[in-house]
Amino acid sequence: MENWACEYEMVAGLETHAELSTATKIFCGCSTAFGGAPNTHCCPVCMGMPGSLPKLNQKVVEFAVLAGLATHCRINLYSRMDRKNYCYPDLPKAYQITQFEHPICENGWIRLQNGRKIRIRRIHIEEDAGKLLHEGESIRIDYNRCGVPLIEIVTEPDIRSPEEAREYVEELQKILRYLGVSDGRMQEGSLRCDVNLSVRRQGETDFGERTEIKNMNSLSNMVKAMEYETRRQISLLEKDTPILRETLRYNVEKGKTESMRGKEGADDYRYFPEPDLPPVILTEKDIASIRQALPELPEEKYQRYTEKYHIPPSDTRLLIKYRSVAEYFEKAAHGLQNVKTAANWILGPIFARIPTEAEKERFAPAVSPIQLRELLQLLESGKIPLQPAKQILEKMLDTGESCGRFITKEQLSPLSEDVLREACQDAIRQLPQAAEDYKNGKTKALKALLGMVMRSTKGRAPAKDAEKYLMQYLE
Repeated sequence: MENWACEYEMVAGLETHAELSTATKIFCGCSTAFGGAPNTHCCPVCMGMPGSLPKLNQKVVEFAVLAGLATHCRINLYSRMDRKNYCYPDLPKAYQITQFEHPICENGWIRLQNGRKIRIRRIHIEEDAGKLLHEGESIRIDYNRCGVPLIEIVTEPDIRSPEEAREYVEELQKILRYLGVSDGRMQEGSLRCDVNLSVRRQGETDFGERTEIKNMNSLSNMVKAMEYETRRQISLLEKDTPILRETLRYNVEKGKTESMRGKEGADDYRYFPEPDLPPVILTEKDIASIRQALPELPEEKYQRYTEKYHIPPSDTRLLIKYRSVAEYFEKAAHGLQNVKTAANWILGPIFARIPTEAEKERFAPAVSPIQLRELLQLLESGKIPLQPAKQILEKMLDTGESCGRFITKEQLSPLSEDVLREACQDAIRQLPQAAEDYKNGKTKALKALLGMVMRSTKGRAPAKDAEKYLMQYLE
C-alpha cells in the first residue's frame, strides 16, 4: 500500500473498449481479421465515402446483450445509434457511430475477490477507428480497423486502487472470453482501457478534478500509470496547485503521464441521432433466446470448484482463468474419485510445458483430456504407482500417445509385501543418520527414507504402505 493511502484516497472509473469477435465489421461486410496488410480490409462504407450507407451487424447486438447479461446489466428494449463528431486522421468520415443517449445495457456490476462490486454504468455499441503508425517524423494510417465492432463498458467511479483496477479488468477479460464475444488480447489492441482518475482526502465525499489516461493496452502499464498519476495529483494538491481536467498518455520509457489535450465534454462532440440507421428494438423473447447461450461463467465455476470439489482458491483461479483450461479439466476429471488429482496434474507437469499466457489461452497440450483421465484412473485404482505414472505422463507429453504405449508389465504387477518390507529395512540400513534423526523427533527425516524406498523399487512402492512399514521398524 502506498504511503499516500493513509491520507488520500484515489477514485477511478474505467472505460473499457472490447473488440468483438465477429467475422465482419459492424456496418459492412469487410473482414475483421487481425494482421492483414494495411488498408486491405476496407470498403466505401467503413471509409466513409459519400453515398455509402451503413447496415448494423445483428451479431454485434447479440454479443452486446450477452456481455450485458453476464455482467448483471439491465438490457434496454430500445436503444439508438448516434453520431459522435470529431476530426482526427484515423477517422476518415470525421464522425464515429456510437450510442450516447440510449445505450443497449445499463446498471450492471462485476464482483471482486474482496466482495466489493464495481458498478457498470452502461455498455454501448460503437465502431472502432483506424490506427496511426508513427515512423520517425512521418505518420502512416492503417484503416483496416475502421468499423471493427466494439462494446464500451463504462464503470461508476468505484475503483479505489490500481490493484482493484487490475482485478476488475482481469475479471471482465475472463467473462468476455468465456462468452466468446471477444478474445480480450490487450497486446493486439482487442481490449483497451481509458482510466478516469481523481484524488481526495480520506473522509471527503466530493470528487476531485479528474484526468483521463487514454488507451492503456497493458495491465502492468495501467497500474504504473495510475500509481504515477495519483502521486502527481497529490503533489499538486499539497502545493495548492489546481489540477487541470485534461487527457493524458502514459510514457512507458519515462514512467510518467503526459498531457495530450484538454478533456473534451459531450458538447464538444455535438452528438445527434444517426440518421442512416433505425433504432435497435428488442423483445423479451429476443433477450430470453440470447440468455440461453450463456455458458457457466467464471464466478459460478469458482464457487463450484471450491465448494463441491474442494480445490484451493488459488488453484481454482488458475483453472478458470481460461475457458479452454477449465473445459480440459472437466473432461479429464470426469469419473475420477478425486477430481483434485486432475487439477494437480494439469497445474503441475502440464502447465510446466506451457509457460506463456498466450499458450495457456489456446491450451492444446499433446495429451488429450481423455488420455490424461485414463492414466489417472490407473493411478486411482492402484494398478500403477505414482512415480511411474509421472514418468509415463512426461513420455505422453513428448509423443502425444496414450499411456498404454509406455506401461510395462513390471509397472502393472503389484509389489509383494515381502519385497516392500525388505526395501524399507534396506533404506534404514543405508541411511542410518536419517533413521537416527527421525528417532530424535525430526519427522521430516522420514521423507529421505521414503525417497530411498521409491528409488530402490523404481517407484512401484505404495507410498502409504512404505511409510507405515518404515515407522514400524523405526519405532
